[in-house]
Amino acid sequence: MRKGFFACVVIVFVALAFSLPCAAQETDLAPTPPMGWNSWNHFAERINDKIVREEADAMVSSGLKAAGYQYIVIDDTWAGQRDAQGFIHPNDKFPDMKALADYVHSKGLKLGIYSSPAAKTCADYTGSLGHEEQDAQTYASWGMDYLKYDWCQSGGSVDDMKAAYTKMHEALLKTGRPIVFSLCQYGWHKVWEWGASVGGNLWRTTGDISDRYFSMAENGFNQNGLEKYAGPGHWNDPDMLEVGNGGMSEDEYRTHMALWVILAAPLMAGNDLTQMTPYTIELLTNPEVIAVDQDPLGKQGYRVKQEGAFEVWMKPMADGSKVVGLFNRQYTTEQMTVDFSDIGLSGDATVRDLLLHEDRGTFTDKFSAYVPRHGVVLVRIRAK
Repeated sequence: MRKGFFACVVIVFVALAFSLPCAAQETDLAPTPPMGWNSWNHFAERINDKIVREEADAMVSSGLKAAGYQYIVIDDTWAGQRDAQGFIHPNDKFPDMKALADYVHSKGLKLGIYSSPAAKTCADYTGSLGHEEQDAQTYASWGMDYLKYDWCQSGGSVDDMKAAYTKMHEALLKTGRPIVFSLCQYGWHKVWEWGASVGGNLWRTTGDISDRYFSMAENGFNQNGLEKYAGPGHWNDPDMLEVGNGGMSEDEYRTHMALWVILAAPLMAGNDLTQMTPYTIELLTNPEVIAVDQDPLGKQGYRVKQEGAFEVWMKPMADGSKVVGLFNRQYTTEQMTVDFSDIGLSGDATVRDLLLHEDRGTFTDKFSAYVPRHGVVLVRIRAK
């Protein structure tokens, strides 16, 4: 009896020992929303080894790395053909992926790559269908730290999607290398309800963003109601940032950045980091704004009030303060108000403007500000 008991203890201990690395890996990845850069929005099919190195250099020299950005993600069009054994090789735009990863790592950054669970990617390059374990091992051998896995095929049931993403997730775990797993399937079949169960660290909840106010607003403001599905290690993703690409006004880009941080969304820059204006750098690196996104509580914000084109959003913070965005979606500057009762506060509270780095003072029961067209006032409110 005693001998059997000890045998069971040994078996349980061994089982735990082998399961802990995977469990720890899943828990430790993306404890806050990933921050980095993705090649698609600006470069699309023009991406190559030289550009990736230049963007990595610029991420460091511009101050983005110091602000918390760390992933350089190569999107579609890198893949070449498979060899006789079925292993994927990059095309001639990327002569040596391992050397590229080593270069990015030498900058203190991490490198990401892209594939699809289909036979072909969205741009008709080689996908991972039937080669999931081979591809995962290849990515790990190159030194990849992030995989964006894009559905890239019409239709498909929720069971098909779950099976495809689970298969790659398990393949990534087998490599033993921590690789952030980004699901890209445009919010179909309510992915926020099951993305975490198939190993996703983040999942797209929307269609592709474009560098226009109404595209950005549709993606961002429609996230309300999804907040219960987000948290450390698992994030709703309304797509990449367009800040700095030139299609929106400065106020519209402020709205973009403010809304994304309230949503605890991944902050993946999509511009050319080598050609940024001082305004773009300041907005992307604003430490008070980034702190909202990266708050360790990991709560996604939500809308607390809407009156026509005026929306008030709130994100609870780990220190008990509330970050509030006053969003004006109409065409004229208007005064907007947040009632403290709508955000769980009462009486006196201090207010700080996070975009302008200014203390607004102490207010009782409510705070009001003039908000420009398509603009935002982003404040942090603390009870006294």
